[in-house]
Amino acid sequence: MTVTASFSGNCPFCRTDLATKSFMSNDQFLAVYNIAPVLPGHSLVVPRRHARSLLDLTAGEISGLFLFSRQVTTLLMKAFGGNGFDWSLQDGKSAGQTVDHLHLHIIIRKDNDLSSPGDWYPKVEKADNTLLDSFDRKQLSDAEYNRISGYLRTLCDAQK
Repeated sequence: MTVTASFSGNCPFCRTDLATKSFMSNDQFLAVYNIAPVLPGHSLVVPRRHARSLLDLTAGEISGLFLFSRQVTTLLMKAFGGNGFDWSLQDGKSAGQTVDHLHLHIIIRKDNDLSSPGDWYPKVEKADNTLLDSFDRKQLSDAEYNRISGYLRTLCDAQK
């Protein structure tokens, strides 16, 4: 079943300047560095068109999402020296989705980066088990965000 997605004027991922912040893109998806990374390398993959749910994507878009996300993950692992990764997608408010636009979190992992492999998830939870939005975590300065995004763009361009 395909659900028709509509544009949301307040959606942070529908902003026209998001493409300028991306470090990797194609016709359907953008990869952006998280403004408040849980671990170094934490990035997001978002559809260019407003889609609230994975269920809003066509079969071709779902394939494209996973293929593009694999490319992004490969780049991030190289850039941040990772040897593993977590992908996280919360779909729907009851699943913890806090931005009403589909997005996949990519968390780059290294040996012993946290005491236990699953400890990254509590870093995005509040004491009452609700999810933290990125504005609740320590945000990067504009200069640091631009430096990291620029570095990732350079690596992406070098792969072409």
